[in-house]
Amino acid sequence: MKPVTPDIPALSLRDRLVQYALLTRLHRPIGILLLLWPTLWALWIAAEGMPDLLVLFVFVAGVALMRSAGCAINDFADRDIDGHVTRTRDRPLASRRISAREAVGVTVALALTAFALVLLLNPLTIALSVVALVLAVSYPFMKRFHHLPQVHLGAAFGWAVPMAFAAQTGEFPPPLAWLLFLATILWTTAYDTMYAMVDRPDDLKIGVKSSAILFGEADRLIIGILQALTLVALALVGLLAGLGGLFYLGLGIAALLACYQQYLIRDRNPKGCFEAFLNNNWFGLAVFAGIIASYLFSAG
Repeated sequence: MKPVTPDIPALSLRDRLVQYALLTRLHRPIGILLLLWPTLWALWIAAEGMPDLLVLFVFVAGVALMRSAGCAINDFADRDIDGHVTRTRDRPLASRRISAREAVGVTVALALTAFALVLLLNPLTIALSVVALVLAVSYPFMKRFHHLPQVHLGAAFGWAVPMAFAAQTGEFPPPLAWLLFLATILWTTAYDTMYAMVDRPDDLKIGVKSSAILFGEADRLIIGILQALTLVALALVGLLAGLGGLFYLGLGIAALLACYQQYLIRDRNPKGCFEAFLNNNWFGLAVFAGIIASYLFSAG
């Protein structure tokens, strides 16, 4: 596959920074939010309420930095693919407005900044952050090797959970943390499959692998199963963490949102699938609101 245009234009510093912002999807913060929700779930549960302010700052900033770095390395990995996909052909690297070297440089700068923040935390969290980096950097290349890169993304997003427990408690994450990690993988696989359904026609043409292609006509059913398993796992998290009825109210709202997402993808229309993907932001918020409300208002 050849790049869309052969030359990289000379840009002013301001215009180049704009391209870097587009590269890291700062104009589309949905990825940051989807990574942020399970991080906040974990921090609040680990602290049994409001977490340490330094830990909270490091994780919120780290989420923004690492998601942005992930977008940059993703576009580097897909620089000769994105130009052939309708949804991504205008990305800065695919359209050759910046170079591959610049994308790598942005990735390294953001990842190093995130790592510098992690150095403010305890040694166990620092050690776990190495795994987070490996998962984040390797994810974009997985679509070349197997049909479940969405699961790999789930692990990359979910790794913030054991890190959050380690940062807040100073101890190795308990079974509760790993159950929440599993819930995050299930949820991410479900919503990222919705996202992959948008690109399925283009991906089939160029030979890119995804869960949407693997699941085929069973995609809606499997997404529904993943959503149900996510809700069950979160309910068990609530039980183990001793969360009250308000948590389960939030989880009930999340379940209704999952049903609405099934409605949106009923015809497998790309617009509807993308709307279902975006709607998961409200799913994550509903669960988080339930966690906060439980700690604020439940007796115990």
